Amino acid sequence: MNTLWIVLPILLVLMFQLGIELDRGSFARVARHPMAVATGLFGQLVLLPLAAFGVGLTLDLPPFCFMGLMLLACCPGGSSSNVFSMLARGDVALSVTLTAMSSVITLFTLPLIMDFVARYVSVRTETAIDLPAGRLLVQNIAMVFLPMAAGSLFRRRWPAAALRVHAVLGRFAFPALLLLAAVFFVQYAGTIARHIASLGLAALLLLVIASAAGALLARLLRLESAVRRTIVIEIGMQNAAQAIAIATSPLLFDSGEMAIPAIVYALVMNIVLLGYLQLLRLHDRRRGYA
Repeated sequence: MNTLWIVLPILLVLMFQLGIELDRGSFARVARHPMAVATGLFGQLVLLPLAAFGVGLTLDLPPFCFMGLMLLACCPGGSSSNVFSMLARGDVALSVTLTAMSSVITLFTLPLIMDFVARYVSVRTETAIDLPAGRLLVQNIAMVFLPMAAGSLFRRRWPAAALRVHAVLGRFAFPALLLLAAVFFVQYAGTIARHIASLGLAALLLLVIASAAGALLARLLRLESAVRRTIVIEIGMQNAAQAIAIATSPLLFDSGEMAIPAIVYALVMNIVLLGYLQLLRLHDRRRGYA
């Protein structure tokens, strides 16, 4: 069974849900808070792919693991980051803006970076890997931009109904992702078992290195605490559903194995970021904020 038929509806729902969250103020914040937005996007679009490349080389990951890790790192932020930012007492408005902007910008950066990665892996391993960059762009527009635009238009036309739909979709998204992860673990149990140690370590290193670098940069720029917390979450939380959809698409890589790093990363990122939230709660409690 091609898991694309499971992940595609999940991805469309997630992007439609993100579109409902958008309003004119989401992008107007770029002009009002340019440094915060620029720092978050730099961490998301530059630090994360660079960290993934370095981790993949250092751990000498197999080609499909290396490609899958890079693919995950090049995807935009996950929509759950908005919820995590709220729980972390972060800047939720900034989180929505960063998630939306990264979703649009990666329509173009993802094909470019992955084309370079495919060529690099082909030369390094003497394995022919063909990436139809044009198809990747078209698929991303269809899977990401169009449902996000539809959600935004739906909110503008029927705001009250949009809020009710958003609440329903919010309850559906996480169980659906758990179902997707379960299907992958069953279908590729042998491959996951062979590479779980290296992929788990790669996911952990990628998350910690990129998020720590983003947090350090935000602190050096003297951004406020709520912004720093949001930047850490936005860098760490990736749209694993999009990475899986690209990896398993018959028009692109058609590889379930290449989607495995995204599944492993999704598990690691939720565990680590939940731990991060707990540390923030303890910190706030000591300071008398809660």
